[in-house]
Amino acid sequence: MAQVLEFKLPDLGEGLTEAEIVRWLVNVGDVVAIDQPVVEVETAKAMVEVPCPYGGVVTARFGDEGTELPVGAPLITVAVGGTPGPDTLPAGSGAAPGAAAAGSEAAVSSEYSGNVLVGYGTTGPAARRRRVRHAAHTAVTAPPVAAPVAPVAPTGPVPVISPLVRKLARDGGLDLREVRGSGPEGLILRADVESALAVRDRTAAAPAVAPAPVTAAPVSAAPALAGERIPLRGVRGAVADKLSRSRTEIPDATCWVDADATELMAARAAMNAAGGPKISVLALLARICVHALSRFPELNSTVDTAAREIVRLPGVHLGFAAQTERGLVVPVVKDAGGRTAESLTAEFARLTEAARQGTLTPADLTGGTFTLNNYGVFGVDGSTPIINHPEAAMLGVGRIVPKPWVHQGELAVRQVVQLSLTFDHRVCDGGTAGGFLRYVADCVENPAVLLRTL
Repeated sequence: MAQVLEFKLPDLGEGLTEAEIVRWLVNVGDVVAIDQPVVEVETAKAMVEVPCPYGGVVTARFGDEGTELPVGAPLITVAVGGTPGPDTLPAGSGAAPGAAAAGSEAAVSSEYSGNVLVGYGTTGPAARRRRVRHAAHTAVTAPPVAAPVAPVAPTGPVPVISPLVRKLARDGGLDLREVRGSGPEGLILRADVESALAVRDRTAAAPAVAPAPVTAAPVSAAPALAGERIPLRGVRGAVADKLSRSRTEIPDATCWVDADATELMAARAAMNAAGGPKISVLALLARICVHALSRFPELNSTVDTAAREIVRLPGVHLGFAAQTERGLVVPVVKDAGGRTAESLTAEFARLTEAARQGTLTPADLTGGTFTLNNYGVFGVDGSTPIINHPEAAMLGVGRIVPKPWVHQGELAVRQVVQLSLTFDHRVCDGGTAGGFLRYVADCVENPAVLLRTL
């Protein structure tokens, strides 16, 4: 008889606690191989195909497309080690014709791959992994019936996985033992806690409402705001949370300067005319940033608020803002300090295309130490960037356009760009920030300054 193993939604990357099911890649009754992708999910960082570490026959799926699941919630169950019997597949599972005949192929190995996602190993049987045990195991085949505040007095661990849900309940003074979860296996989701808090608040407020006089006009509740409602989730929700946290935690300040980029553009034209792969303006600006950060390392740092320490980071991992149909993302060029302008150009192009296709991995979107934001591509001259928390600074670059400029004592038309630096005032003062920005501007105006570092 086959052994049924449960595969849970793994940790998909740093700081991610939930994911939305976009598309199932297998059906109940399908035979899957070890490490075969079984579902495509969208996290706050990227679209990810999730591989299953077991080989066998799919006996259940948990969650419809569009459902948001917390990390650790069941995704599928797989019968391994033999052909599944009648007691293995759920009633009405709709096993694909020929699935039973594939028994030898599904006489699947009970070995486990170790080649899965971040923080989720399969070096031993699933029973050895830490797990939350609940009541009967039921696949989600119909919308769950939620009873947010019904006292259930569960025995054993409270079925909550997401730390965000625990924090929401703790901040609201809500006992999770009094909440019945609507998620798979009774998991308590964020919506359950929010619903329970709303019911509690309405119940508490009801006795305080005095009866209105008979002659008074009834007071109606304020109507809900009209208009299209777009959930703040996925990439848009992650951006909202990160920007709000940046504004809340970081005492930022901004300085800016106009620079004559004529010589930089001429240098780029000369490089590209010499043959070989074309060099992008963004790559040249990245090289300038790296050299500036080597002179002003305070800006390549982060603040450990718990320890009350500034942590200066040893390498430059350069993030850059990329606008996509799914929203703003910040891919990271790892070890930017060791790359040439040609290498930077190629890596910017690769990450930008992956961002547009929605194929960036969590590793592509984490670990940045400094961000370069070229908002000039939107046809604007200036901006006040919001720091990409937990970094300490961001350099913004406006469009490069012909403008009147005093050059060598005479009025001339030059290629001018506005540079702006937003920095964490905890890591440095205005003198350091101004020195960094001035050095960047000097390199833009006279690229030969960089020859000193070659």
